[in-house]
Amino acid sequence: MAEYDYDLFTIGAGSGGVAASRRAGSYGARVAICEADRVGGTCVLRGCVPKKLLVYASHLRDELVDAAGYGWTIGEATLDWAKLVAAKDAELDRLNGIYLRMLASSGVEVIPGRGTIIDPHTVEVRGRRYSTKRILVATGGWPHVPEIPGADLGITSNEALSLTKVPESILIVGGGYIAVEFAGIFAGAGAKVTLLVRGYGVMRDFDDDVHAALAEELTRRGIEIRTHTDIESVERSGDGVVVMCRGGIEHEAETLLWATGRWPNTRGLGLEDVGVATDDRGAIVVDEWSHTSVHGIFAIGDATNRINLTPVAIADGRALAETLFNDTPTQIDHEGVPTAVFSQPQVATVGLTEKVARSRYPHVVVYRTHFRPMKNILPGRQERTMMKLVVDHDSDRVLGVHMVGPDAAEIIQGFAVALKCGATKKQFDATVGIHPSSAEEFVTMVQPAG
Repeated sequence: MAEYDYDLFTIGAGSGGVAASRRAGSYGARVAICEADRVGGTCVLRGCVPKKLLVYASHLRDELVDAAGYGWTIGEATLDWAKLVAAKDAELDRLNGIYLRMLASSGVEVIPGRGTIIDPHTVEVRGRRYSTKRILVATGGWPHVPEIPGADLGITSNEALSLTKVPESILIVGGGYIAVEFAGIFAGAGAKVTLLVRGYGVMRDFDDDVHAALAEELTRRGIEIRTHTDIESVERSGDGVVVMCRGGIEHEAETLLWATGRWPNTRGLGLEDVGVATDDRGAIVVDEWSHTSVHGIFAIGDATNRINLTPVAIADGRALAETLFNDTPTQIDHEGVPTAVFSQPQVATVGLTEKVARSRYPHVVVYRTHFRPMKNILPGRQERTMMKLVVDHDSDRVLGVHMVGPDAAEIIQGFAVALKCGATKKQFDATVGIHPSSAEEFVTMVQPAG
């Protein structure tokens, strides 16, 4: 008789937990996974997928406006938001079904309910206890709302994805990727959008030229950005809300959206009771093998607050399964991970920002270009694209590639491979560009920026 019910018990059926469980199951491990919500996690149900579907929909406003410049005459167009949300929900249902089938085909048992760790080899779900040789925590993150009076009058990104109608006006608190993505969605859908940013600008963790270019384009689209905003309280005002800020400044709108970051979703798991170390935000402390401070308990994905990206969680999950169940010790390189923000226009980047590069290398050379993409010329659209290369002068190696503009995510993915291979500026220069395209600008920048 087996010593334990399972070889691996995963808490959380998001992208990382599912990837680890499926891979472990494919190697013959006895695996169970528990989930308090539907299978799919943040990315599939409350993040990447539904959000990008809404981005596609809202961006069609640009296509309809630009069509006239290309000779098309299009009648009055209206957005049926309820129909859009219903179509989005149907797609999420489809993906949920796919995830369930994938887990079943890998022999993974799905147990509905939120898991609690009783000891390093026991997980309790809905009053029933399961024994397991190893435990994997993959519970992801959850929207963080500041503790101020009236904060509950606002919504988070979770609720924003399922609004039954487009608000006439919306205040979005935050300057990160969630804030700027929803700003584009609601502005494209016809709402008056105001971003309330605590610091000096949006996307402050990105390269300085990136957040400057994005702020300019958001403003050009009619999105108001109010910086250095310190919110003290929120109150109901008629059918909307009013936000009171330090200095007696008030902002009023129909809807308030908190986009103030996501914190690890680790409360109530019993981590403290069994001695698993966490930081002040609840992030589980792990080593390069995803080990926690307790033998036999592992953690991956946003619950660890390392690099909070779906592909990283998937890679970490698969690496853990390879290490534990396929006798193939595997670590994931967390350097040089590309990322994209599906704002309008898009942001994508890989490698070091100019500021970080200058802190690590004595001689850094920067190449930068701003231009109007060809597609914008006939419609008269003034939106500009920004591209930037950060290069180590001594080795000629390209350290960072940054872009703000249409299709940035698709373009940067290819350059991420080049950086992973250690590409040099000379090799960029020797590469023939595809003409006419925006991407060719990355291999034709000759003069360093002043």
